[in-house]
Amino acid sequence: MRWNYRLVSALLVLTSIIGISFALYLEHVQGLEPCPLCIFQRIGLIGMGFIALIAFIHNPISNGFKRFYALLATLSIGWSVGVAARHVWLQNLPPDQVPSCGPGLDYLVDALPMKTVLQQVLSGSGECAMVDWTFLGQSLPVWSLLYFSLILLICLWQLFRNYNVLKK
Repeated sequence: MRWNYRLVSALLVLTSIIGISFALYLEHVQGLEPCPLCIFQRIGLIGMGFIALIAFIHNPISNGFKRFYALLATLSIGWSVGVAARHVWLQNLPPDQVPSCGPGLDYLVDALPMKTVLQQVLSGSGECAMVDWTFLGQSLPVWSLLYFSLILLICLWQLFRNYNVLKK
């Protein structure tokens, strides 16, 4: 099977839909309330999916456009990888080093400038360090980090692959 640009873009859209669907399932069916870091991870995944959807619909012929879309998707999912890594790090801190719980994300967005909101959320809080779901002994942020890293590898491959293969 030949992995053309459009097929990989569709695969990336599908990975975004699957990831967000699972997050919504955990939130609305299992009752897990997402912490601010979880919400920020979702933003990167949704952004990557949206960019991949535009690339799929546009189906660019130009290698420049293909690489541009791939770069945007890579940056977007890279954001999710970075936030998930921070989340895993917070969960592995000794209990006495975990930051105290702060105000909720809704309050932060309403009361503070966006730069301050980003700083506060990315510094983490006690609620982000809490492990309330595991699978095979690993927390949700660990699984998210693995999932996002796999998607990041696909995006990087899409960015750096050779598009000058002769068409049949």
